[in-house]
Amino acid sequence: MKSLNPQSIHPPFANYSHGVEAQAGRIVVTSGQLGIHADGTIPPGVEAQTDLCLKNIEAILSEAQLSRDAIVRLNAYVVDRQHMAGYMRARDRFTDSLNCKPASTLMIVSGFTRPEFLVEVEAIAIERN
Repeated sequence: MKSLNPQSIHPPFANYSHGVEAQAGRIVVTSGQLGIHADGTIPPGVEAQTDLCLKNIEAILSEAQLSRDAIVRLNAYVVDRQHMAGYMRARDRFTDSLNCKPASTLMIVSGFTRPEFLVEVEAIAIERN
């Protein structure tokens, strides 16, 4: 995989790439993951929920014998601007060790199915050939 960050445009604001080039291969697409444990409990705060969303994504990738290194795109949704910083801290920790930072989009939405959910994250991963 190769990060695509042209010098002619403003650099990424955080730990992501403007684009990612990957060889065609097996693709894994996750549903949006919410910050909910297997036992149904939901941690308070967007950062803890984001950590759990990303842990859930990692579990899905592991089921497909892939790691977080295969992620080429993360899409995230938070319910308020105040939650952007907590989301970005968790995302940046998750992607910090990756050689190729995934492309990333963060959107503010009006809410989720339950009011205690503050963030949802989905991923696209491609197996390296």
